[in-house]
Formats: sequence, structure tokens, C-alpha cells
Amino acid sequence: QVQLVESGGGLVQPGGSLSLSCVASGKTFNIVDMGWYRQAAPEKQRELVASITHGGTTNYGDSVKGRFTIARDTAKNTVSLQMNSLKPEDTAVYYCNAHVWSGAPYWGQGTQVTVSS
Repeated sequence: QVQLVESGGGLVQPGGSLSLSCVASGKTFNIVDMGWYRQAAPEKQRELVASITHGGTTNYGDSVKGRFTIARDTAKNTVSLQMNSLKPEDTAVYYCNAHVWSGAPYWGQGTQVTVSS
């Protein structure tokens, strides 16, 4: 089992910045990669924001490229997401995610990010 706990999020004005952090605990040696997904509304699909492998290879959703940066500290089992130049369309619940060698991926409880003036 892997547990993921997110922090950060909140309300920010358009053009502002926000940082999210996620700490993994439990059987973290099983984690292959970690990342962030977001869901704008319950009826919408959860979409990839960014992911990073154990080796540091990153992948970003097209809508956040150049604005968001993902980083991982494998020693501390943390993954962070720096979000700059935020837009109203970035408003969503952001979920931390961890893929493991075998079995279903793990998810955090989610943290709300609202971009509004």
C-alpha cells in the first residue's frame, strides 16, 4: 500500500502562481512514477497535468507546458508542482498519483485550485 497526502492549493488570481506538494508513505519502493492529474468537474474526465519518473523524465499535458513544472525528491518521497501564469481554466481538483510496479495506481484525496479574480 502507498499513501499520498497533498498540500497546497487554494484561491489565486489569474496570472498568479501556486505550488502543490505530495508526500508518499508506505511501500514507496514500489513506485515507478509520480504525477498530478486534475478534474475540472465531477462529470469531466481526470486529465494528466504532469508526471515524473524515478529517473527524472517528465511529461506534461499540452495545456500546461511552459507554465507548470514538476519536481521529485525520491529521498523524501515527495513530488511538487509549481504552477505559474495560472488561468481560470486551470481551476480543478488536483490529485497526486503514483504508479507502482504491479497493481492499480494510487491517488491522493485531491486539493482544490481555483483561479479567479
